[in-house]
Amino acid sequence: MRIVVAEDLYLLRDGMVRLLEAYGHQVVATATTGPETLDVLLTQRPDVAVVDVRMPPTQSDEGLRAALEARRRLPGLPILILSQHVEQLYARELLADGAGGIGYFLKESVFDADQFVDALERVAGGGTAMDPAVIAKLLSSGSSNRRLERLTEREHDVLGLMAEGLSNQAVGQRLFLSESAISKHTTSIFGKLGITDDGNNNRRVLAVLTYLNNA
Repeated sequence: MRIVVAEDLYLLRDGMVRLLEAYGHQVVATATTGPETLDVLLTQRPDVAVVDVRMPPTQSDEGLRAALEARRRLPGLPILILSQHVEQLYARELLADGAGGIGYFLKESVFDADQFVDALERVAGGGTAMDPAVIAKLLSSGSSNRRLERLTEREHDVLGLMAEGLSNQAVGQRLFLSESAISKHTTSIFGKLGITDDGNNNRRVLAVLTYLNNA
């Protein structure tokens, strides 16, 4: 994969670059400020980008705003947000276009290299990779959705784990259910959310985005 890394802390940025290259990926550019991040995202058009939320010049939300603007200009540009904080409003805005290719992890929740690279690859493929803490924050303030209210408690559990980016097999292991049982649950979820298989969309991603937008 061609990757952009936007992180102002040298040690963390250098560590990510070395890690990604060790896994056989190419870091085509790095950025240390919000404006620089937007510039490299638009010029490099990477397969996926890792973007910190708080970057110079003000150390507020420059990185996240750069990611939003880049996705506005390049719809579907895959971006994994890696932050110390959950910026709820902007997280919702990232999800709002329904295009997928979005991840949001808290730095403290990334426990190993395989987890991080796996999340990046899912995002690059147009999927989602969401930190459970981010999911909880989004859902805590979401409005009611009648379609979501149709789901059983078990289906909510399955959909929440799908939002983290887990496969059916991994969801089954987490819930102590067979993979075939999870497949039946996902089929039911798609039906209750009105998500049809027309060959032009990823039903799994659309279901997750419906769940996270919760509106």
